[in-house]
Amino acid sequence: MPDPKLAQQRIGIVGLGLMGGSLAMALRGHCAHLVAIEPQPAVRLLAQQNNVVDAVTDDFAVGITDVDMLVFATPVRTTLNLLARLPTLRPDGCMVMDLGSTKQAVITAMNALPPTIRAIGGHPMCGKESSGLAAASADLYHNQVFVLCRSPQTTPDAEALALEMVATVRANPIFLEPGDHDHIVAAVSHLPYLVSAALMRVVADEREWDISASGFRDVSRLAGSDTRMMLDILMTNRPAILAALDDYQDDLDTFKRLLQDANETALTDWLAEARVRYAAYRRHRSARPSASGTDGNPDSNRGSG
Repeated sequence: MPDPKLAQQRIGIVGLGLMGGSLAMALRGHCAHLVAIEPQPAVRLLAQQNNVVDAVTDDFAVGITDVDMLVFATPVRTTLNLLARLPTLRPDGCMVMDLGSTKQAVITAMNALPPTIRAIGGHPMCGKESSGLAAASADLYHNQVFVLCRSPQTTPDAEALALEMVATVRANPIFLEPGDHDHIVAAVSHLPYLVSAALMRVVADEREWDISASGFRDVSRLAGSDTRMMLDILMTNRPAILAALDDYQDDLDTFKRLLQDANETALTDWLAEARVRYAAYRRHRSARPSASGTDGNPDSNRGSG
């Protein structure tokens, strides 16, 4: 496919949840045809009623028949299963991209695809505590980091098309190696979810909720994330998440010892260091450019996720 352009593409989106639905809304009118593959009847009906896509089906084989570009917005293990079916269903090939929150397993699966299938991994660093098409919005990706991970199947035209799609949804692309991506998001995305979930399990009394305020609300927000999606993330990024949990537990153990010893000087230093780092983080975030397409340090352009 010489120099493909997004406006010429027939695009298929697998999954019309928050991410896939938002992508469909953002791409509407910017491509030649937009089809969704969605198993839930109620979601398909909602998509039809709101003209989210040009067509929607529950049949994966039928939905991908004529697409030029296929985007997986499904839980990671669902994506892995569907990728394995592509060589049989699309021997003529197409371009493939995913939006999964872990990348090493997906890129490994992409590497096994035949040369007729061009592929690149993706992960938009954005989201909400609410899930589903009803929560989707065309501006979800605006000014958010969109990580891209190359594979041996990433041809120059596939990369150019992915970058055009990211620009169209007004996100900021950054390239990472799959292993680096999984290590980083374990710390900045998956660990915060687990902290939020653990807090919600500990603070389970309605009397506590009655007097809670914005601090509890903000920290507990991620506990509302979709359970199936998060389980797939945890199971496909276990080594990196376990390492992040070890680091977090070590620091909590240090704090616990200081508190048990009533060591006010050391406790002050511990809290002050966290406050200084938070101030540096806020300065860094406020100074980040509005768009970036460079390889390198992801912290120079980190989105929320």
